[in-house]
Amino acid sequence: MNWELLTVAVMTGFANWAFRALPVIARADRIAAGGWLERFLSATGPAAIGTLFIASILPALVPEVVKLLPLAMGTMAVLAIWFTRRSVVLATLVGALVHGLTVWLML
Repeated sequence: MNWELLTVAVMTGFANWAFRALPVIARADRIAAGGWLERFLSATGPAAIGTLFIASILPALVPEVVKLLPLAMGTMAVLAIWFTRRSVVLATLVGALVHGLTVWLML
């Protein structure tokens, strides 16, 4: 196991957890409307997509173009769902599913 890759994976996992746990910890019902914290928390969905994208692209930066197929398929799925449904949650789930299925089919 490459320690740099493990470090990036742990940092990505922690950031992803923090984006999901912060609203619960901060108790969103006590947040002032229009305040900086509300704006920050509303950005967690797109930030989660960005986190997943970066986590999936880093290992894929290899000279072999065929290994970029799962990344390309997952990204296209995220964009397709986002533009048709405007759902961050659904886009993230479908993108992860398509990425995983593509990796599985390539084995």
